[in-house]
Amino acid sequence: MSEHVLVINAGSSSLKYSLVDATSGTAAASGLVERIGEEQSHHVHHGPSGDFDDDQPVPDHEAALEAAVRAFDKHGPSLSEAGIVAVGHRVVHGGDRFAAPALVDDELIAAVTDLVPLAPLHNPANLEGIEVARRLFPDLPHVAVFDTAFHQTLPPYAYTYAVPSSWPADYGIRRYGFHGTSHAFVSAQAARVLGREPGDLNVIVLHLGNGCSAAAVRGGVSVDTSMGLTPLEGLVMGTRSGDLDPAVHGHLARVAGQSAEETDRMLNSESGLKGLTGANDFREVLRLRADGDERAQLAFDIYCYRLKKYIGAYYAVLGTVDAIVFTAGVGQHSAEARAAALAGLEPLGIHLDPARNADPSDNVVSTDDSPVKILVIPTNEEWEIARQSVGVLTGG
Repeated sequence: MSEHVLVINAGSSSLKYSLVDATSGTAAASGLVERIGEEQSHHVHHGPSGDFDDDQPVPDHEAALEAAVRAFDKHGPSLSEAGIVAVGHRVVHGGDRFAAPALVDDELIAAVTDLVPLAPLHNPANLEGIEVARRLFPDLPHVAVFDTAFHQTLPPYAYTYAVPSSWPADYGIRRYGFHGTSHAFVSAQAARVLGREPGDLNVIVLHLGNGCSAAAVRGGVSVDTSMGLTPLEGLVMGTRSGDLDPAVHGHLARVAGQSAEETDRMLNSESGLKGLTGANDFREVLRLRADGDERAQLAFDIYCYRLKKYIGAYYAVLGTVDAIVFTAGVGQHSAEARAAALAGLEPLGIHLDPARNADPSDNVVSTDDSPVKILVIPTNEEWEIARQSVGVLTGG
């Protein structure tokens, strides 16, 4: 029997939704409402009989979710007949309070509200999505699934920064990590592809989209990850710088009179590939590189060099590595990035098969005799949220 979960991901100006079978991962329908609060919003619904677009003003998240419900009613499938067992919500930051998904109640709402200073751009939107969905679906259980939860297993020496000891206690300054839902899903899928148990496998997962993060997963448990207090730390991303000297803030304040807020905005929204090339889309960077653009070539080299450094670091952390897994948009679709990031790592037992890398349809892109398997696995965060939501209800 199918157990469908309505998965909701509320962003600051968008609302993404999907009706997912928690057992099979099949999405009966999905959709996205963009540009919420603007003069003209865009809504696309992917239903059983095709895609349907609608452009009209959507003033807030409540109106967006109401539009989604109308789309289900009009284009299918019927929510009342879908056998929905829960509404699962993506919540970006759970701090150190949530190491697992949790039923939504007033206490959870208060706790996530307290965590807003750690994720001021994300948690308020997540909370708004939860509140709206609770009003529209009052008879269904609601479950919060946290991006940070999977990384709550990091040991203290991995999550503690070398800063004054009062900072963690007073301000929550520590490594939290993000993309945890994706890392959890992909590391488990890697075990299935290899016919192994997750507890017997050491994996390096590289989630490479517009946001990028790496994770070292030992026996199904995250032991280190590249993102930190915020999603800014770590790998080079579409618009985020990743690792840099923290003194940059002070230096710019002294020499340019630039405020901390402006520097923070630029490091998050105007840096990364966009800062290096003017384009945040990796596909555009590849196109520019193919046309001989020197900035694009440098950006590509920086991006892949940073990847290689993290692969080497996490190899050292894990001691032995069974698999390296690429996922998300760039990780799944860029054979060039995979090849460049792994070039020269053959002495570590990492052997890429060029033909398989060009066509990763069977997931494995390493040579048959490669001691470390190289995998390309599409992530499915909606399915993971659905599975975790059902797990909360069943105690599984």
